[in-house]
Amino acid sequence: MTTGRRRWSTDEILDAAADLLRTGDAESFSVRKLAAVLGTDSSSLYRHFRSKTELLRAVADRVLLAAMDGYRPEGDWRARLTAVALRLRAAFGGQVQLAAVWGRYASSGEGARLVMEEVLSALDEAGLPDAAVPVHYHRLVVLVAALVSSEAGIGGLTPAEYDQGVELFRVAVLGADPGRFPALARHARDLSPLGADRQAAFEDILAAHLASVAAAIP
Repeated sequence: MTTGRRRWSTDEILDAAADLLRTGDAESFSVRKLAAVLGTDSSSLYRHFRSKTELLRAVADRVLLAAMDGYRPEGDWRARLTAVALRLRAAFGGQVQLAAVWGRYASSGEGARLVMEEVLSALDEAGLPDAAVPVHYHRLVVLVAALVSSEAGIGGLTPAEYDQGVELFRVAVLGADPGRFPALARHARDLSPLGADRQAAFEDILAAHLASVAAAIP
């Protein structure tokens, strides 16, 4: 007696895709690989998603949904935008490939709508002219996506890989020839590697951008 293949739900497919992306990258990810993990064939997955890109967007959107789960707007427009950015940072933290997927493919689901609505609403509250709101929205999202992807990449390193990177950074900086690199030699002992003090750097860069938004308010 033979039995049919199991029918996987959309949520189960997305869970499996997220797990696969945590151990690989978006370039090597394929619907065929995902189907093999689930013990089914690609055609059964294409009943849920029309393409690999649509599937990846859905995976990214689930992270956005998780980031906005339980969110309530509090404080002024700066506080609201900062809170959303920090929630996205936390949601993608350590998930290198999922952060890359969001940065590359974006998403078009409920999670994306929640983020967009809150960011646009906060920018409206700031008092920007209507024509300026989409411009500042786009700049802010590009900035946060870039910062989140960068942080996730560093967070994905093992302790040994990170320590090796720090040592290589010190060699490159402290070993620089002062004759060829005078500015580098002058500031060498005060420089920090990319992964150092990441949260403060994230918040400082975000605050500087929000200051530029404030400067644009009539």
